[in-house]
Amino acid sequence: MKIVFLLFLLLISTFISPDHPENGAIYKVTKLKTSPEINAIWDKKPWNEIKPVQLALYMGDKPKHFPFTQAKIAYDDKAIYIIFRVEDRYVKAVHSQNQDPVCRDSCVEFFFSPEEDVNDGYFNLEMNCGATMLFNHQIKRQTDVVLISDSDIQKIKVAHSLPKIIEQEINKKITWVVEYRIPFSVIGNYQIFSKPKAGTVWKANFYKCADGTSHPHWLTWAPVDYPRPNFHLPEYFGTLEFQE
Repeated sequence: MKIVFLLFLLLISTFISPDHPENGAIYKVTKLKTSPEINAIWDKKPWNEIKPVQLALYMGDKPKHFPFTQAKIAYDDKAIYIIFRVEDRYVKAVHSQNQDPVCRDSCVEFFFSPEEDVNDGYFNLEMNCGATMLFNHQIKRQTDVVLISDSDIQKIKVAHSLPKIIEQEINKKITWVVEYRIPFSVIGNYQIFSKPKAGTVWKANFYKCADGTSHPHWLTWAPVDYPRPNFHLPEYFGTLEFQE
């Protein structure tokens, strides 16, 4: 009986990814000694010393086009830094004004709660491949929604490797990167929180979508147990563990 039990544990362990343990996805956030230049270059210091997450899960039906998507996060005393890299196809970006519905373009998204308890609300920062963003704070989807002001969005430094506008869908394999820096002062204008330090825990998820392209898909980092695509489910956010 003991041997059977050990074999059962071994079998279960083979189905649990190290990035997706049984209690949810966990990412250890590196504290930077030197802040990166925001220029949409993936392979540079300090990013090339930081482990990425992969958006290997999906919502809805498994898409025919499943772009290989990675993301990294780091922080310092003043800001949090995010970079995405996407090996993509069927790419377009037609929305050029911040707070446009960029999820319909080739888009990557960072949803996060700057606390371990998501009941005080979460932020959704959605950015297309041309670095146009939709950025909100909300308690629940379409409930107590506050749009991040244009003046605060201007404080977020961004960079992108593709043109801002791509009206004709790119129907060939192409890799693109977006990178940005969110000052903690911007976050603090919409939710009371303490700046992260070693041991701080946030809740978050990373997403990739392209609702309005010829090959739509809805990819996630942390698993979301819901029958159809819906990124606005903070109860399924993974965990960010800030390091020294």
